[in-house]
Amino acid sequence: MALETLKKRNKKDLKWPKIIIALLSTIGLVDTGSITLKNWGLFNSLSCPGIKNGCDTVLNSPWGTLFENNQVNIPLSFAGVITYSSILLLSIFLSLNIISPKEKLNKIIWWLIFLISCASSVFSFLLLNIMFIKIKAYCFFCILSAILSISIFIISMIGAKFESREPMIYRGFIVALTVLIGGLIWSNNVDPSNAIDVSNNTEKVSPSITTSSSIQKIKFAKFLTDNNFKMYSAYWCPHCHDQKQLFGKKAVKELTVVECAQDGKDNEYKICREKQIEGFPSWEINGEIYSGVKDLNDLAIMTGYDGDSNF
Repeated sequence: MALETLKKRNKKDLKWPKIIIALLSTIGLVDTGSITLKNWGLFNSLSCPGIKNGCDTVLNSPWGTLFENNQVNIPLSFAGVITYSSILLLSIFLSLNIISPKEKLNKIIWWLIFLISCASSVFSFLLLNIMFIKIKAYCFFCILSAILSISIFIISMIGAKFESREPMIYRGFIVALTVLIGGLIWSNNVDPSNAIDVSNNTEKVSPSITTSSSIQKIKFAKFLTDNNFKMYSAYWCPHCHDQKQLFGKKAVKELTVVECAQDGKDNEYKICREKQIEGFPSWEINGEIYSGVKDLNDLAIMTGYDGDSNF
Protein backbone atom coordinates (compact mmCIF):
# COMPACT_ATOMS: atom_id res chain seq x y z
CA MET A 1 0.00 0.00 0.00
CA ALA A 2 2.77 2.40 0.92
CA LEU A 3 4.56 1.56 -2.33
CA GLU A 4 1.43 2.34 -4.36
CA THR A 5 1.07 5.69 -2.59
CA LEU A 6 4.70 6.56 -3.35
CA LYS A 7 4.21 5.71 -7.03
CA LYS A 8 1.16 7.94 -7.20
CA ARG A 9 3.03 10.80 -5.57
CA ASN A 10 5.91 10.43 -7.99
CA LYS A 11 3.49 10.53 -10.91
CA LYS A 12 1.84 13.64 -9.50
CA ASP A 13 5.19 15.30 -8.90
CA LEU A 14 6.26 14.70 -12.51
CA LYS A 15 3.09 16.13 -14.01
CA TRP A 16 3.57 19.86 -13.41
CA PRO A 17 7.10 20.13 -14.92
CA LYS A 18 5.84 18.60 -18.17
CA ILE A 19 2.94 21.05 -18.37
CA ILE A 20 5.08 24.10 -17.57
CA ILE A 21 7.79 23.05 -20.04
CA ALA A 22 5.13 22.57 -22.73
CA LEU A 23 3.68 26.00 -21.94
CA LEU A 24 7.06 27.76 -21.94
CA SER A 25 8.16 26.07 -25.16
CA THR A 26 4.88 27.12 -26.80
CA ILE A 27 5.55 30.74 -25.84
CA GLY A 28 9.10 30.36 -27.18
CA LEU A 29 7.78 28.91 -30.44
CA VAL A 30 5.41 31.85 -30.89
CA ASP A 31 8.21 34.27 -30.00
CA THR A 32 10.84 32.95 -32.41
CA GLY A 33 8.24 31.97 -35.02
CA SER A 34 6.93 35.54 -35.19
CA ILE A 35 10.45 36.88 -35.75
CA THR A 36 11.08 34.29 -38.46
CA LEU A 37 7.82 35.02 -40.29
CA LYS A 38 8.54 38.77 -40.08
CA ASN A 39 11.97 38.18 -41.59
CA TRP A 40 10.43 36.17 -44.43
CA GLY A 41 7.92 38.93 -45.14
CA LEU A 42 4.87 36.98 -43.93
CA PHE A 43 4.28 39.50 -41.12
CA ASN A 44 4.04 43.16 -42.13
CA SER A 45 5.03 44.46 -38.74
CA LEU A 46 6.10 43.23 -35.32
CA SER A 47 5.56 45.49 -32.34
CA CYS A 48 8.57 45.38 -30.06
CA PRO A 49 8.17 46.74 -26.49
CA GLY A 50 11.03 48.80 -25.17
CA ILE A 51 13.53 51.12 -26.82
CA LYS A 52 12.52 52.35 -30.28
CA ASN A 53 14.02 50.31 -33.13
CA GLY A 54 15.90 48.14 -30.63
CA CYS A 55 14.53 44.92 -32.09
CA ASP A 56 15.20 46.04 -35.68
CA THR A 57 18.78 46.88 -34.74
CA VAL A 58 19.38 43.48 -33.14
CA LEU A 59 17.49 41.30 -35.60
CA ASN A 60 18.99 43.00 -38.66
CA SER A 61 22.53 42.93 -37.28
CA PRO A 62 25.08 40.46 -38.71
CA TRP A 63 24.27 38.17 -35.77
CA GLY A 64 20.60 38.05 -36.76
CA THR A 65 21.15 35.77 -39.75
CA LEU A 66 22.11 32.11 -39.58
CA PHE A 67 22.57 31.56 -43.33
CA GLU A 68 21.83 33.58 -46.44
CA ASN A 69 22.47 33.52 -50.16
CA ASN A 70 20.60 34.75 -53.22
CA GLN A 71 17.86 32.12 -52.86
CA VAL A 72 17.69 31.29 -49.15
CA ASN A 73 17.48 33.43 -46.04
CA ILE A 74 17.52 31.64 -42.68
CA PRO A 75 17.33 34.02 -39.70
CA LEU A 76 18.87 33.00 -36.40
CA SER A 77 15.36 32.91 -34.92
CA PHE A 78 14.66 29.82 -37.05
CA ALA A 79 17.09 27.89 -34.83
CA GLY A 80 14.86 28.90 -31.93
CA VAL A 81 11.81 27.61 -33.79
CA ILE A 82 13.47 24.21 -34.18
CA THR A 83 14.61 24.17 -30.54
CA TYR A 84 11.25 25.08 -29.01
CA SER A 85 9.37 22.78 -31.41
CA SER A 86 11.56 19.86 -30.36
CA ILE A 87 11.09 20.54 -26.65
CA LEU A 88 7.34 21.04 -27.10
CA LEU A 89 6.90 17.72 -28.92
CA LEU A 90 8.99 15.87 -26.33
CA SER A 91 7.10 17.41 -23.40
CA ILE A 92 3.73 16.62 -25.01
CA PHE A 93 4.81 13.01 -25.53
CA LEU A 94 5.74 12.78 -21.85
CA SER A 95 2.45 14.39 -20.78
CA LEU A 96 0.42 11.76 -22.63
CA ASN A 97 1.76 9.12 -20.18
CA ILE A 98 2.14 6.59 -22.98
CA ILE A 99 5.26 5.23 -21.33
CA SER A 100 5.99 4.47 -17.70
CA PRO A 101 8.28 6.89 -15.80
CA LYS A 102 10.54 3.90 -15.10
CA GLU A 103 10.99 2.94 -18.75
CA LYS A 104 14.27 3.73 -20.49
CA LEU A 105 12.57 5.78 -23.23
CA ASN A 106 11.10 8.11 -20.61
CA LYS A 107 14.57 8.78 -19.20
CA ILE A 108 16.00 9.32 -22.70
CA ILE A 109 13.32 11.93 -23.45
CA TRP A 110 14.06 13.77 -20.21
CA TRP A 111 17.75 13.70 -21.06
CA LEU A 112 16.97 15.19 -24.49
CA ILE A 113 14.93 18.01 -22.95
CA PHE A 114 17.66 18.67 -20.41
CA LEU A 115 20.50 18.75 -22.95
CA ILE A 116 18.61 20.75 -25.59
CA SER A 117 17.55 23.35 -23.02
CA CYS A 118 21.10 23.42 -21.64
CA ALA A 119 22.50 24.16 -25.10
CA SER A 120 19.78 26.74 -25.74
CA SER A 121 20.45 28.48 -22.40
CA VAL A 122 24.20 28.76 -23.03
CA PHE A 123 23.68 30.07 -26.56
CA SER A 124 21.03 32.53 -25.31
CA PHE A 125 23.48 33.80 -22.69
CA LEU A 126 26.07 34.31 -25.44
CA LEU A 127 23.54 36.18 -27.59
CA LEU A 128 22.60 38.46 -24.69
CA ASN A 129 26.26 39.38 -24.26
CA ILE A 130 26.53 40.14 -27.99
CA MET A 131 23.36 42.23 -27.83
CA PHE A 132 24.47 44.33 -24.87
CA ILE A 133 28.21 44.60 -25.64
CA LYS A 134 28.52 44.40 -29.43
CA ILE A 135 25.22 45.62 -30.86
CA LYS A 136 24.38 47.88 -27.91
CA ALA A 137 20.64 47.59 -28.41
CA TYR A 138 17.80 45.89 -26.54
CA CYS A 139 15.39 43.40 -28.10
CA PHE A 140 12.43 42.29 -25.98
CA PHE A 141 11.89 39.10 -27.99
CA CYS A 142 15.53 38.05 -27.57
CA ILE A 143 15.49 38.64 -23.82
CA LEU A 144 12.20 36.74 -23.55
CA SER A 145 13.67 33.78 -25.45
CA ALA A 146 16.67 33.69 -23.10
CA ILE A 147 14.42 33.71 -20.02
CA LEU A 148 12.31 30.88 -21.48
CA SER A 149 15.36 28.75 -22.31
CA ILE A 150 16.87 29.12 -18.85
CA SER A 151 13.51 28.44 -17.19
CA ILE A 152 12.99 25.24 -19.20
CA PHE A 153 16.54 24.15 -18.33
CA ILE A 154 15.95 24.60 -14.60
CA ILE A 155 12.55 22.88 -14.65
CA SER A 156 13.94 19.97 -16.68
CA MET A 157 16.37 19.20 -13.85
CA ILE A 158 13.45 19.07 -11.42
CA GLY A 159 11.13 17.06 -13.65
CA ALA A 160 13.71 14.54 -14.84
CA LYS A 161 14.56 13.39 -11.30
CA PHE A 162 17.97 12.16 -12.33
CA GLU A 163 19.15 9.41 -10.03
CA SER A 164 22.68 10.81 -9.89
CA ARG A 165 24.00 14.34 -10.23
CA GLU A 166 27.35 13.31 -11.68
CA PRO A 167 26.10 12.31 -15.17
CA MET A 168 23.88 15.41 -15.24
CA ILE A 169 26.78 17.74 -14.42
CA TYR A 170 29.20 15.95 -16.75
CA ARG A 171 26.91 15.82 -19.78
CA GLY A 172 25.61 19.33 -19.17
CA PHE A 173 29.16 20.66 -18.96
CA ILE A 174 30.20 18.95 -22.22
CA VAL A 175 27.17 20.33 -24.08
CA ALA A 176 27.61 23.81 -22.59
CA LEU A 177 31.33 23.92 -23.45
CA THR A 178 30.70 22.70 -27.01
CA VAL A 179 27.95 25.26 -27.63
CA LEU A 180 30.00 28.06 -26.08
CA ILE A 181 33.09 27.35 -28.23
CA GLY A 182 31.00 26.93 -31.37
CA GLY A 183 29.04 30.09 -30.60
CA LEU A 184 32.17 32.16 -30.03
CA ILE A 185 33.65 30.97 -33.33
CA TRP A 186 30.41 31.82 -35.15
CA SER A 187 30.16 35.22 -33.45
CA ASN A 188 33.73 36.08 -34.35
CA ASN A 189 33.21 35.10 -37.99
CA VAL A 190 30.14 37.30 -38.49
CA ASP A 191 31.42 40.23 -36.42
CA PRO A 192 31.58 43.19 -38.85
CA SER A 193 34.37 44.86 -36.85
CA ASN A 194 36.61 41.92 -37.72
CA ALA A 195 35.59 41.91 -41.36
CA ILE A 196 36.18 45.60 -41.95
CA ASP A 197 39.52 45.60 -40.19
CA VAL A 198 41.05 43.27 -42.75
CA SER A 199 43.41 45.17 -45.03
CA ASN A 200 43.09 44.40 -48.71
CA ASN A 201 44.53 46.38 -51.58
CA THR A 202 41.95 45.02 -54.01
CA GLU A 203 38.93 47.31 -54.29
CA LYS A 204 35.70 45.56 -53.48
CA VAL A 205 32.22 46.69 -54.45
CA SER A 206 28.62 45.65 -53.79
CA PRO A 207 26.87 43.20 -56.12
CA SER A 208 25.10 44.70 -59.12
CA ILE A 209 21.47 45.72 -58.67
CA THR A 210 19.21 43.72 -60.94
CA THR A 211 15.76 45.24 -60.23
CA SER A 212 14.23 48.09 -62.19
CA SER A 213 13.26 51.48 -60.77
CA SER A 214 9.91 53.18 -61.18
CA ILE A 215 9.68 56.95 -61.56
CA GLN A 216 8.30 57.10 -58.01
CA LYS A 217 11.33 55.27 -56.62
CA ILE A 218 13.76 57.54 -58.46
CA LYS A 219 12.01 60.66 -57.19
CA PHE A 220 12.00 59.26 -53.66
CA ALA A 221 15.73 58.47 -53.85
CA LYS A 222 16.43 62.04 -55.01
CA PHE A 223 14.34 63.35 -52.12
CA LEU A 224 16.41 61.33 -49.65
CA THR A 225 19.67 62.69 -51.03
CA ASP A 226 18.39 66.28 -51.24
CA ASN A 227 17.41 66.11 -47.58
CA ASN A 228 20.72 64.57 -46.50
CA PHE A 229 19.26 61.17 -45.54
CA LYS A 230 22.10 58.66 -45.84
CA MET A 231 22.32 54.89 -46.10
CA TYR A 232 25.32 53.26 -44.40
CA SER A 233 26.30 50.04 -46.12
CA ALA A 234 29.02 47.41 -46.54
CA TYR A 235 29.77 45.75 -49.86
CA TRP A 236 29.64 42.25 -48.30
CA CYS A 237 26.31 42.80 -46.52
CA PRO A 238 23.41 40.80 -48.04
CA HIS A 239 20.81 42.92 -46.24
CA CYS A 240 22.29 46.06 -47.81
CA HIS A 241 21.90 44.45 -51.21
CA ASP A 242 18.27 43.63 -50.37
CA GLN A 243 17.65 47.28 -49.45
CA LYS A 244 19.14 48.49 -52.72
CA GLN A 245 17.13 45.95 -54.68
CA LEU A 246 13.96 47.57 -53.27
CA PHE A 247 14.98 50.87 -54.87
CA GLY A 248 16.16 49.41 -58.16
CA LYS A 249 19.13 50.05 -60.42
CA LYS A 250 18.49 53.67 -61.40
CA ALA A 251 17.15 54.86 -58.03
CA VAL A 252 20.17 53.53 -56.13
CA LYS A 253 22.40 55.84 -58.18
CA GLU A 254 20.47 58.77 -56.72
CA LEU A 255 20.97 57.66 -53.11
CA THR A 256 23.74 58.77 -50.80
CA VAL A 257 25.27 55.42 -49.88
CA VAL A 258 28.18 55.48 -47.44
CA GLU A 259 30.52 52.48 -47.75
CA CYS A 260 31.60 51.39 -44.27
CA ALA A 261 33.82 48.39 -45.03
CA GLN A 262 37.45 49.44 -44.66
CA ASP A 263 38.47 47.46 -47.73
CA GLY A 264 35.50 48.64 -49.80
CA LYS A 265 35.83 50.96 -52.77
CA ASP A 266 35.58 54.68 -51.89
CA ASN A 267 34.91 53.77 -48.27
CA GLU A 268 34.28 56.26 -45.47
CA TYR A 269 35.30 53.89 -42.73
CA LYS A 270 36.23 56.61 -40.22
CA ILE A 271 32.87 58.33 -40.53
CA CYS A 272 31.08 55.04 -39.95
CA ARG A 273 33.13 54.44 -36.80
CA GLU A 274 32.41 57.98 -35.58
CA LYS A 275 28.70 57.44 -36.16
CA GLN A 276 29.00 54.11 -34.26
CA ILE A 277 27.38 52.17 -37.08
CA GLU A 278 27.04 48.57 -35.87
CA GLY A 279 24.44 47.01 -38.17
CA PHE A 280 24.00 47.19 -41.91
CA PRO A 281 22.17 48.73 -43.60
CA SER A 282 21.62 51.75 -41.36
CA TRP A 283 19.77 54.93 -42.25
CA GLU A 284 20.64 58.35 -40.84
CA ILE A 285 17.43 60.35 -40.54
CA ASN A 286 17.44 63.71 -38.80
CA GLY A 287 20.51 62.80 -36.80
CA GLU A 288 19.15 59.42 -35.65
CA ILE A 289 20.46 56.02 -36.80
CA TYR A 290 17.92 53.34 -37.77
CA SER A 291 19.25 49.87 -38.55
CA GLY A 292 17.76 47.23 -40.79
CA VAL A 293 16.15 46.89 -44.19
CA LYS A 294 13.26 49.34 -44.46
CA ASP A 295 10.18 48.99 -46.59
CA LEU A 296 10.05 52.00 -48.92
CA ASN A 297 6.62 53.06 -47.64
CA ASP A 298 7.87 52.87 -44.04
CA LEU A 299 10.97 54.84 -45.04
CA ALA A 300 8.78 57.46 -46.70
CA ILE A 301 6.82 57.92 -43.47
CA MET A 302 10.01 58.07 -41.40
CA THR A 303 11.50 60.79 -43.62
CA GLY A 304 8.31 62.83 -44.05
CA TYR A 305 8.10 62.23 -47.79
CA ASP A 306 4.87 63.70 -49.22
CA GLY A 307 5.38 62.72 -52.87
CA ASP A 308 3.85 59.81 -54.76
CA SER A 309 4.59 56.73 -52.64
CA ASN A 310 3.02 54.21 -54.99
CA PHE A 311 6.27 52.26 -55.09
